[in-house]
Amino acid sequence: MTKTILTIDDSASVRQMVSMTLTAAGYDVLQAEDGADGLAKATGNRVDAILTDLNMPNMNGLEFIRAFRAHPSGQGVPIVFLTTESDDGMKSEAKAAGATGWIVKPFKQEQLVAVVKKVAGA
Repeated sequence: MTKTILTIDDSASVRQMVSMTLTAAGYDVLQAEDGADGLAKATGNRVDAILTDLNMPNMNGLEFIRAFRAHPSGQGVPIVFLTTESDDGMKSEAKAAGATGWIVKPFKQEQLVAVVKKVAGA
């Protein structure tokens, strides 16, 4: 069965790049434009992993993680931040909220695929 990855980012170009990269690697990809949209899609669909930006309107990445982890379907789903932020304090806060990992933008496509394979499986 194909794994489904949800990508949450307010940048359409980043969502498109992530989607093309992961689709080419054999994944199904759902896209959301902010944390609120992502929460609706994450709780309304079966997803195997989530990639989320940190800084977004309506609901940021940390708010998304806290809300999703509080939902029954949010247990056990790996969540990786894909963001321009690289502050160690922010990484600690993200980990405490329930983030699984962290990728700093700009990212290499091979790195993205390797991380998704590691957290979601092939």
